[in-house]
Amino acid sequence: MSLDKSQRTTTSNAEQETRIALAACYRLAAHYRMTDLIYTHITARVPGEKGRFLINPYGWRWEEITASSLVKIDVDGHKIDNSPEQVNPAGFTIHSAIHTASHHAAWVMHTHTRAGVAVSSLESGLETRLNQIALQFHERVSYHDYEGIALDLAERERIVASLGDNPALVLRNHGLLTTGASAAEMFNNMFYLERACELQVAAQSTGQPLRLVPEEVARHVARQYDQTIHEDGDLELEWAAHLRTLEALDPSYKD
Repeated sequence: MSLDKSQRTTTSNAEQETRIALAACYRLAAHYRMTDLIYTHITARVPGEKGRFLINPYGWRWEEITASSLVKIDVDGHKIDNSPEQVNPAGFTIHSAIHTASHHAAWVMHTHTRAGVAVSSLESGLETRLNQIALQFHERVSYHDYEGIALDLAERERIVASLGDNPALVLRNHGLLTTGASAAEMFNNMFYLERACELQVAAQSTGQPLRLVPEEVARHVARQYDQTIHEDGDLELEWAAHLRTLEALDPSYKD
């Protein structure tokens, strides 16, 4: 599915690049089974347009989303393009909170996966000292208590306060959320946060005692991840690999 030419708006090169990258995130999330049918969202700020961001058309499966189908809205949830599609108000509430408050978080991803919701329902939350993958989130994940379906605009300030300066947020009894300065950073955070949750659920399902990494080692490994991801270029290499996967599966996300 994609919008016909009469429904498309004229976009800048920067916006078009953002649309393509955001559509790629949706298709990748579908490929890696991180969807909840038509619910949850991935959003991106529109470059050069303060207070405006792109969100998925409500009712579309993530496998269907293309660059041109994404809807441009403002921080009050109003559409500002000629898209005929609807926008999910709950998605607007959660994402606009972070986009409005954080300059760094130009990209925001929220999921309701089986493992993510399972871990969000545990009193202890994510055990970041359980394994090497989880260690990258050591002292880098926050928690927000469940307040109901995110329709109350007053919750936005509390979501922002809960997230703080961390790139990941566990929405208790609800799901996961990650942020990033780029599509690559945001998607990398969610890809491995989801993997950490899957591994935790698998380990706990054995019923055996969990062996945790010592605190000093956990902090050391977290610093190592920061270097490999943000200084050694692993983030860009991973994103390029994801995009090659999409090209092989179906390049129509760019339409």
